Amino acid sequence: MGLLKITNGVLITPYRYIRGGTVVIEDGIIRGIHERDVEVPDAVEIDAGGQYVAPGFIDIHVHGGGGYDFMDGTEEAFLKIAELHARYGTTALVPTTLTAEKEDLLQTLDTYEAANRTNHRGAAFLGIHLEGPYFALSQRGAQDPRYIRNPAPQEYEEILAYSSSIVRWSAAPELKGAIPFGRRLREKGILAAVAHTDAIYEDVLEAYENGYSLATHLYSAMSGVTRRNAFRYAGVIESAYLLDMDVEIITDGVHLPPPLLKLVYKIKGPDRTALITDAMRAAGMPEGESTLGSLKNGLKVIVEDGVAKLPDRSSFAGSVATTNQLVRNMVQLADVPLLDAVRMASTTPARIMGVESRKGSLTPGKDADLVIFNENVDISATLVNGNLVYSNQLLINA
Repeated sequence: MGLLKITNGVLITPYRYIRGGTVVIEDGIIRGIHERDVEVPDAVEIDAGGQYVAPGFIDIHVHGGGGYDFMDGTEEAFLKIAELHARYGTTALVPTTLTAEKEDLLQTLDTYEAANRTNHRGAAFLGIHLEGPYFALSQRGAQDPRYIRNPAPQEYEEILAYSSSIVRWSAAPELKGAIPFGRRLREKGILAAVAHTDAIYEDVLEAYENGYSLATHLYSAMSGVTRRNAFRYAGVIESAYLLDMDVEIITDGVHLPPPLLKLVYKIKGPDRTALITDAMRAAGMPEGESTLGSLKNGLKVIVEDGVAKLPDRSSFAGSVATTNQLVRNMVQLADVPLLDAVRMASTTPARIMGVESRKGSLTPGKDADLVIFNENVDISATLVNGNLVYSNQLLINA
Protein backbone atom coordinates (compact mmCIF):
# COMPACT_ATOMS: atom_id res chain seq x y z
CA MET A 1 0.00 0.00 0.00
CA GLY A 2 1.66 3.24 -1.12
CA LEU A 3 -0.53 5.79 0.65
CA LEU A 4 -2.54 4.73 3.67
CA LYS A 5 -4.64 6.42 6.32
CA ILE A 6 -5.76 4.86 9.60
CA THR A 7 -8.64 6.76 11.18
CA ASN A 8 -10.91 6.60 14.21
CA GLY A 9 -8.33 5.01 16.50
CA VAL A 10 -7.00 5.52 20.00
CA LEU A 11 -3.36 6.14 19.14
CA ILE A 12 -0.77 4.96 21.65
CA THR A 13 2.19 7.30 21.29
CA PRO A 14 5.31 7.13 23.51
CA TYR A 15 3.77 9.61 25.92
CA ARG A 16 -0.04 9.69 25.63
CA TYR A 17 -3.23 8.48 24.06
CA ILE A 18 -4.71 10.38 21.12
CA ARG A 19 -8.40 9.52 20.90
CA GLY A 20 -9.99 9.77 17.48
CA GLY A 21 -6.52 10.14 15.99
CA THR A 22 -5.26 9.51 12.48
CA VAL A 23 -2.04 7.95 11.21
CA VAL A 24 -0.86 8.75 7.70
CA ILE A 25 1.54 6.30 6.04
CA GLU A 26 3.39 6.70 2.77
CA ASP A 27 5.78 4.19 1.18
CA GLY A 28 6.05 2.20 4.40
CA ILE A 29 6.92 5.18 6.61
CA ILE A 30 4.78 7.01 9.18
CA ARG A 31 4.38 10.51 7.71
CA GLY A 32 1.93 12.04 10.16
CA ILE A 33 0.23 11.60 13.53
CA HIS A 34 -2.90 13.74 13.84
CA GLU A 35 -5.41 14.39 16.62
CA ARG A 36 -8.35 14.38 14.17
CA ASP A 37 -9.29 13.05 10.77
CA VAL A 38 -7.40 14.69 7.91
CA GLU A 39 -7.91 14.66 4.17
CA VAL A 40 -5.42 12.45 2.33
CA PRO A 41 -6.42 12.26 -1.34
CA ASP A 42 -6.05 8.86 -3.02
CA ALA A 43 -5.19 7.11 0.26
CA VAL A 44 -6.41 3.64 1.15
CA GLU A 45 -8.32 4.07 4.41
CA ILE A 46 -8.53 1.75 7.41
CA ASP A 47 -11.20 2.52 9.99
CA ALA A 48 -9.86 1.39 13.37
CA GLY A 49 -13.37 1.43 14.78
CA GLY A 50 -12.36 3.12 18.02
CA GLN A 51 -9.77 0.45 18.79
CA TYR A 52 -6.19 1.02 19.89
CA VAL A 53 -3.54 1.77 17.26
CA ALA A 54 -0.10 1.01 18.70
CA PRO A 55 3.46 0.47 17.54
CA GLY A 56 3.96 -3.13 16.47
CA PHE A 57 5.26 -5.55 19.07
CA ILE A 58 8.93 -6.52 18.87
CA ASP A 59 9.83 -9.99 20.15
CA ILE A 60 13.58 -10.20 20.77
CA HIS A 61 13.56 -13.84 21.92
CA VAL A 62 11.46 -16.39 20.03
CA HIS A 63 12.16 -19.95 18.85
CA GLY A 64 9.13 -20.88 16.79
CA GLY A 65 5.38 -21.13 16.34
CA GLY A 66 2.68 -22.56 14.14
CA GLY A 67 4.29 -26.00 14.24
CA TYR A 68 7.73 -24.78 13.12
CA ASP A 69 11.06 -24.05 14.84
CA PHE A 70 13.93 -21.91 13.58
CA MET A 71 16.19 -24.93 14.15
CA ASP A 72 14.27 -26.92 11.52
CA GLY A 73 16.74 -25.55 9.00
CA THR A 74 14.20 -24.63 6.31
CA GLU A 75 13.15 -21.32 4.79
CA GLU A 76 9.55 -22.44 5.14
CA ALA A 77 9.95 -22.68 8.92
CA PHE A 78 11.30 -19.13 9.17
CA LEU A 79 8.55 -17.70 6.98
CA LYS A 80 5.70 -19.59 8.64
CA ILE A 81 6.87 -18.53 12.11
CA ALA A 82 7.01 -14.90 10.97
CA GLU A 83 3.47 -15.18 9.58
CA LEU A 84 2.10 -16.89 12.70
CA HIS A 85 3.39 -14.27 15.10
CA ALA A 86 2.24 -11.40 12.88
CA ARG A 87 -1.31 -12.65 13.48
CA TYR A 88 -0.79 -11.83 17.15
CA GLY A 89 0.72 -8.37 16.76
CA THR A 90 4.43 -9.05 16.28
CA THR A 91 5.87 -6.82 13.57
CA ALA A 92 9.56 -7.58 14.17
CA LEU A 93 11.33 -10.48 15.84
CA VAL A 94 14.74 -11.95 16.54
CA PRO A 95 14.86 -15.63 15.53
CA THR A 96 16.52 -17.58 18.33
CA THR A 97 18.51 -20.83 18.22
CA LEU A 98 18.98 -23.51 20.84
CA THR A 99 22.20 -25.08 22.07
CA ALA A 100 23.48 -27.21 19.19
CA GLU A 101 26.52 -28.41 17.26
CA LYS A 102 28.45 -25.71 15.42
CA GLU A 103 27.38 -27.10 12.04
CA ASP A 104 23.70 -26.79 12.95
CA LEU A 105 24.21 -23.17 14.02
CA LEU A 106 25.96 -22.36 10.75
CA GLN A 107 23.14 -23.97 8.79
CA THR A 108 20.59 -21.93 10.73
CA LEU A 109 22.50 -18.76 9.86
CA ASP A 110 22.45 -19.71 6.18
CA THR A 111 18.73 -20.41 6.31
CA TYR A 112 18.05 -17.14 8.09
CA GLU A 113 19.79 -15.12 5.39
CA ALA A 114 17.88 -16.89 2.63
CA ALA A 115 14.53 -16.48 4.41
CA ASN A 116 15.20 -12.84 5.24
CA ARG A 117 15.32 -12.04 1.53
CA THR A 118 11.84 -13.48 0.91
CA ASN A 119 10.03 -12.55 4.13
CA HIS A 120 7.27 -10.21 2.98
CA ARG A 121 4.14 -11.61 4.63
CA GLY A 122 5.11 -11.83 8.28
CA ALA A 123 6.96 -10.10 11.07
CA ALA A 124 10.28 -8.63 9.92
CA PHE A 125 13.53 -10.26 11.02
CA LEU A 126 16.06 -8.20 13.01
CA GLY A 127 18.93 -10.70 13.00
CA ILE A 128 19.75 -13.95 14.76
CA HIS A 129 19.98 -14.59 18.51
CA LEU A 130 22.29 -17.47 19.42
CA GLU A 131 21.05 -18.83 22.74
CA GLY A 132 23.97 -20.99 23.81
CA PRO A 133 25.81 -23.29 23.64
CA TYR A 134 27.93 -21.61 26.35
CA PHE A 135 25.82 -22.36 29.42
CA ALA A 136 26.06 -23.76 32.95
CA LEU A 137 24.95 -27.39 32.94
CA SER A 138 23.27 -26.86 36.31
CA GLN A 139 20.97 -24.21 34.75
CA ARG A 140 20.42 -25.82 31.36
CA GLY A 141 16.63 -26.00 31.72
CA ALA A 142 15.42 -27.64 28.51
CA GLN A 143 18.67 -26.97 26.63
CA ASP A 144 20.24 -30.22 25.41
CA PRO A 145 23.17 -31.08 27.73
CA ARG A 146 24.96 -32.93 24.91
CA TYR A 147 25.88 -29.65 23.27
CA ILE A 148 26.65 -27.41 26.25
CA ARG A 149 30.26 -26.26 26.44
CA ASN A 150 32.55 -23.38 27.39
CA PRO A 151 33.22 -20.54 24.96
CA ALA A 152 36.29 -21.30 22.84
CA PRO A 153 37.75 -18.55 20.65
CA GLN A 154 38.47 -20.97 17.82
CA GLU A 155 34.78 -21.85 17.62
CA TYR A 156 33.07 -18.52 18.24
CA GLU A 157 35.46 -16.59 15.99
CA GLU A 158 34.58 -18.97 13.15
CA ILE A 159 30.89 -18.44 13.77
CA LEU A 160 31.26 -14.65 14.00
CA ALA A 161 33.26 -14.60 10.75
CA TYR A 162 30.73 -16.83 9.02
CA SER A 163 27.76 -14.46 9.22
CA SER A 164 27.01 -10.80 9.86
CA SER A 165 23.42 -11.67 10.82
CA ILE A 166 24.16 -12.38 14.50
CA VAL A 167 22.78 -9.52 16.60
CA ARG A 168 22.62 -11.17 20.00
CA TRP A 169 24.33 -14.01 21.86
CA SER A 170 23.37 -15.38 25.30
CA ALA A 171 25.92 -17.08 27.56
CA ALA A 172 26.73 -17.88 31.20
CA PRO A 173 29.29 -15.30 32.37
CA GLU A 174 30.94 -17.48 35.02
CA LEU A 175 32.29 -19.95 32.48
CA LYS A 176 35.97 -20.05 31.60
CA GLY A 177 36.46 -17.74 28.63
CA ALA A 178 33.11 -15.96 28.98
CA ILE A 179 34.56 -12.56 29.84
CA PRO A 180 36.79 -12.19 26.75
CA PHE A 181 33.87 -13.60 24.77
CA GLY A 182 31.67 -10.77 26.01
CA ARG A 183 34.32 -8.20 25.10
CA ARG A 184 34.55 -9.69 21.61
CA LEU A 185 30.80 -9.45 21.13
CA ARG A 186 30.88 -5.81 22.24
CA GLU A 187 33.63 -5.10 19.71
CA LYS A 188 31.44 -6.60 17.00
CA GLY A 189 28.38 -4.58 18.05
CA ILE A 190 26.54 -7.73 19.13
CA LEU A 191 24.32 -7.70 22.21
CA ALA A 192 25.77 -9.97 24.91
CA ALA A 193 23.23 -11.39 27.35
CA VAL A 194 23.51 -13.32 30.62
CA ALA A 195 21.63 -16.64 30.48
CA HIS A 196 21.35 -20.19 31.87
CA THR A 197 23.80 -19.30 34.59
CA ASP A 198 24.74 -19.99 38.21
CA ALA A 199 26.78 -16.80 38.49
CA ILE A 200 26.99 -14.73 41.66
CA TYR A 201 26.99 -10.93 41.82
CA GLU A 202 30.76 -10.63 41.42
CA ASP A 203 30.61 -12.66 38.19
CA VAL A 204 27.73 -10.62 36.81
CA LEU A 205 29.40 -7.33 37.71
CA GLU A 206 32.54 -8.33 35.82
CA ALA A 207 30.41 -9.45 32.90
CA TYR A 208 28.50 -6.16 32.92
CA GLU A 209 31.78 -4.28 32.81
CA ASN A 210 32.86 -6.39 29.82
CA GLY A 211 29.86 -6.10 27.53
CA TYR A 212 26.97 -8.12 28.95
CA SER A 213 24.01 -5.75 29.18
CA LEU A 214 20.86 -7.91 29.23
CA ALA A 215 19.47 -10.63 31.50
CA THR A 216 17.87 -13.34 29.37
CA HIS A 217 14.38 -14.43 30.57
CA LEU A 218 14.80 -13.08 34.11
CA TYR A 219 14.13 -15.69 36.85
CA SER A 220 14.26 -18.58 34.35
CA ALA A 221 17.43 -20.73 34.40
CA MET A 222 19.42 -18.38 36.60
CA SER A 223 20.63 -18.16 40.19
CA GLY A 224 19.08 -16.24 43.03
CA VAL A 225 20.49 -15.88 46.52
CA THR A 226 22.68 -18.90 47.37
CA ARG A 227 24.73 -20.06 50.36
CA ARG A 228 28.29 -21.26 50.13
CA ASN A 229 29.92 -22.39 53.35
CA ALA A 230 27.22 -20.61 55.34
CA PHE A 231 27.77 -17.26 53.57
CA ARG A 232 25.04 -15.79 51.39
CA TYR A 233 25.76 -14.56 47.86
CA ALA A 234 23.58 -12.51 45.58
CA GLY A 235 22.73 -14.31 42.35
CA VAL A 236 21.95 -13.19 38.83
CA ILE A 237 18.42 -12.12 39.72
CA GLU A 238 19.59 -9.72 42.42
CA SER A 239 22.45 -8.55 40.19
CA ALA A 240 20.03 -7.65 37.42
CA TYR A 241 18.09 -5.50 39.88
CA LEU A 242 21.20 -3.80 41.29
CA LEU A 243 22.92 -3.04 38.00
CA ASP A 244 21.61 -0.85 35.19
CA MET A 245 21.05 -3.95 33.08
CA ASP A 246 18.11 -4.48 30.81
CA VAL A 247 15.92 -7.48 31.54
CA GLU A 248 13.46 -9.52 29.49
CA ILE A 249 10.59 -11.47 30.98
CA ILE A 250 8.27 -14.20 29.69
CA THR A 251 4.85 -12.86 30.63
CA ASP A 252 2.83 -15.88 29.55
CA GLY A 253 1.18 -15.98 32.98
CA VAL A 254 2.95 -19.26 33.82
CA HIS A 255 6.72 -18.70 33.89
CA LEU A 256 6.33 -15.78 36.31
CA PRO A 257 3.39 -15.39 38.70
CA PRO A 258 1.75 -11.97 39.11
CA PRO A 259 3.77 -10.94 42.22
CA LEU A 260 7.04 -11.35 40.31
CA LEU A 261 5.67 -9.48 37.30
CA LYS A 262 4.78 -6.64 39.65
CA LEU A 263 8.20 -6.76 41.30
CA VAL A 264 10.07 -6.56 37.98
CA TYR A 265 7.90 -3.64 36.90
CA LYS A 266 8.36 -1.85 40.23
CA ILE A 267 12.16 -2.19 40.30
CA LYS A 268 13.23 -2.16 36.63
CA GLY A 269 10.36 -0.16 35.17
CA PRO A 270 9.06 -0.10 31.59
CA ASP A 271 12.23 1.42 30.12
CA ARG A 272 14.47 -1.44 31.27
CA THR A 273 12.05 -4.34 30.79
CA ALA A 274 11.25 -6.08 27.51
CA LEU A 275 8.40 -8.56 27.14
CA ILE A 276 9.33 -11.74 25.24
CA THR A 277 7.43 -14.84 24.20
CA ASP A 278 10.40 -17.27 24.16
CA ALA A 279 7.83 -19.22 22.13
CA MET A 280 8.56 -22.69 20.77
CA ARG A 281 6.93 -24.42 17.79
CA ALA A 282 3.68 -25.14 19.66
CA ALA A 283 2.74 -21.44 19.89
CA GLY A 284 -0.58 -20.97 18.12
CA MET A 285 -1.18 -24.74 18.11
CA PRO A 286 -3.43 -27.08 20.14
CA GLU A 287 -2.04 -28.53 23.37
CA GLY A 288 -0.45 -31.98 23.37
CA GLU A 289 2.90 -33.50 22.45
CA SER A 290 5.42 -31.34 20.63
CA THR A 291 9.16 -30.97 20.01
CA LEU A 292 11.51 -28.30 21.33
CA GLY A 293 14.18 -27.56 18.75
CA SER A 294 14.61 -29.27 15.40
CA LEU A 295 12.47 -32.22 14.37
CA LYS A 296 15.70 -34.11 13.64
CA ASN A 297 17.21 -34.11 17.12
CA GLY A 298 14.97 -31.94 19.27
CA LEU A 299 13.52 -32.62 22.70
CA LYS A 300 10.07 -34.17 23.12
CA VAL A 301 7.83 -32.02 25.33
CA ILE A 302 4.24 -31.87 26.52
CA VAL A 303 2.18 -28.72 26.11
CA GLU A 304 -0.42 -28.33 28.85
CA ASP A 305 -1.63 -25.63 31.23
CA GLY A 306 -0.56 -23.02 28.66
CA VAL A 307 3.15 -23.96 28.76
CA ALA A 308 5.56 -26.57 27.41
CA LYS A 309 6.96 -29.04 29.97
CA LEU A 310 9.59 -31.76 30.00
CA PRO A 311 7.99 -35.22 29.67
CA ASP A 312 8.50 -35.91 33.39
CA ARG A 313 6.95 -32.50 34.16
CA SER A 314 10.00 -31.57 36.26
CA SER A 315 10.60 -28.29 34.44
CA PHE A 316 9.09 -25.90 31.95
CA ALA A 317 10.47 -26.51 28.47
CA GLY A 318 9.42 -23.37 26.70
CA SER A 319 6.62 -20.94 26.20
CA VAL A 320 3.71 -21.05 23.77
CA ALA A 321 2.87 -17.38 24.24
CA THR A 322 2.12 -14.75 21.63
CA THR A 323 2.96 -11.07 22.03
CA ASN A 324 -0.61 -9.90 22.49
CA GLN A 325 -0.85 -12.28 25.47
CA LEU A 326 2.27 -10.69 26.97
CA VAL A 327 0.72 -7.22 26.87
CA ARG A 328 -2.66 -8.46 28.09
CA ASN A 329 -1.11 -10.28 31.05
CA MET A 330 0.93 -7.28 32.17
CA VAL A 331 -2.28 -5.25 32.25
CA GLN A 332 -4.61 -7.88 33.71
CA LEU A 333 -2.26 -9.83 36.00
CA ALA A 334 0.29 -7.19 37.01
CA ASP A 335 -1.94 -4.09 37.00
CA VAL A 336 0.44 -2.28 34.65
CA PRO A 337 -0.99 0.67 32.66
CA LEU A 338 -1.56 -0.24 29.00
CA LEU A 339 0.75 2.58 27.91
CA ASP A 340 3.64 0.99 29.83
CA ALA A 341 2.79 -2.57 28.76
CA VAL A 342 2.90 -1.50 25.12
CA ARG A 343 6.17 0.32 25.77
CA MET A 344 7.71 -2.88 27.14
CA ALA A 345 6.61 -4.73 24.00
CA SER A 346 7.76 -2.12 21.48
CA THR A 347 9.85 0.91 22.45
CA THR A 348 12.08 -0.85 24.98
CA PRO A 349 12.93 -3.92 22.89
CA ALA A 350 13.63 -1.60 19.93
CA ARG A 351 16.12 0.32 22.04
CA ILE A 352 17.73 -2.86 23.41
CA MET A 353 18.27 -4.15 19.87
CA GLY A 354 19.53 -0.80 18.59
CA VAL A 355 16.71 -0.19 16.10
CA GLU A 356 14.93 2.59 17.99
CA SER A 357 15.74 5.12 15.25
CA ARG A 358 13.35 3.33 12.90
CA LYS A 359 11.07 1.12 14.99
CA GLY A 360 9.31 0.91 18.34
CA SER A 361 6.97 3.91 18.47
CA LEU A 362 4.24 5.80 16.65
CA THR A 363 6.52 8.59 15.54
CA PRO A 364 6.70 10.38 12.15
CA GLY A 365 9.68 9.15 10.14
CA LYS A 366 9.72 5.64 11.60
CA ASP A 367 8.76 2.42 9.85
CA ALA A 368 5.02 1.91 9.61
CA ASP A 369 4.97 -1.15 11.87
CA LEU A 370 1.60 -0.94 13.60
CA VAL A 371 -0.94 -3.12 15.34
CA ILE A 372 -4.64 -2.49 15.95
CA PHE A 373 -6.34 -4.23 18.88
CA ASN A 374 -9.34 -4.06 21.19
CA GLU A 375 -9.64 -3.69 24.97
CA ASN A 376 -8.67 -7.33 25.46
CA VAL A 377 -5.62 -6.96 23.20
CA ASP A 378 -7.20 -9.19 20.56
CA ILE A 379 -5.49 -8.31 17.29
CA SER A 380 -7.57 -6.83 14.46
CA ALA A 381 -4.77 -5.86 12.09
CA THR A 382 -0.99 -5.95 11.79
CA LEU A 383 1.02 -3.78 9.43
CA VAL A 384 4.70 -4.30 8.67
CA ASN A 385 6.40 -1.49 6.75
CA GLY A 386 2.98 -0.21 5.80
CA ASN A 387 1.83 -3.56 4.39
CA LEU A 388 -1.24 -5.20 5.87
CA VAL A 389 0.08 -8.66 6.71
CA TYR A 390 -2.89 -9.65 8.88
CA SER A 391 -6.46 -8.40 9.11
CA ASN A 392 -9.33 -9.77 11.14
CA GLN A 393 -12.31 -7.49 10.71
CA LEU A 394 -11.25 -4.01 9.65
CA LEU A 395 -13.11 -2.17 6.92
CA ILE A 396 -10.72 -1.03 4.21
CA ASN A 397 -11.88 1.65 1.79
CA ALA A 398 -9.85 2.32 -1.32
